[in-house]
Amino acid sequence: MSSNNNKTARCPVGESRCEHIDALLLLREERDALSELVLTDPLTRLFNYRHFSQSLEQELERTHRTGHPTALIMLDLDHFKRVNDQWGHEAGNRVLRQTADLMVSLLRKIDVPCRYGGEEFALILPGTPLPRAVNAANRLRMAIEESPVLIDDLPLSITASLGVGVYMRESHFSAEAFVKQVDSLLYQAKESGRNRVAHPDLESLKPKGQVGAEEKAALYGSD
Repeated sequence: MSSNNNKTARCPVGESRCEHIDALLLLREERDALSELVLTDPLTRLFNYRHFSQSLEQELERTHRTGHPTALIMLDLDHFKRVNDQWGHEAGNRVLRQTADLMVSLLRKIDVPCRYGGEEFALILPGTPLPRAVNAANRLRMAIEESPVLIDDLPLSITASLGVGVYMRESHFSAEAFVKQVDSLLYQAKESGRNRVAHPDLESLKPKGQVGAEEKAALYGSD
């Protein structure tokens, strides 16, 4: 075999630019762009359902490993079909984008905001006990209510209903069951009048028997 075929591409010494490095950087940028396309919702720029499913599985596994709770918020925009019917789908898209922007502005960098599908969103909050997750959900609910969307220079009021749940080390159900649990709380909020947050009673989440410091931190948070 010719030795020329085994030569490694090298950059000229002392040159400020190198075509081989430039090509590698371009390939890396293209790879990152493709990864973003695969995991991102094109309309809202939030993570998509695929990334949500992967991230939730990872966080629940982390909860079992570390004992830190994982909170999940499911959010659905109230009467969204009316927006599309009365104002058109572009107006509906504007509402979805503004809702996504509010999420990003209010959440922490470690949180995972996703478009779950249609007008429903899912937010994964790692290391977050239930009371703090409920507070985050209420802040988001109020921000949406207080931020009307301008359609043809007219303010369009939007509200949302939210369900909140927490997964702890003692939890023994699947990610799919966890989502169903929180989704049922979301629809409980809708059936109770909309524009509200539904969540489990803390008493129902307390482990039976004596509660240690770790369990208390998972339930209530620690200072």
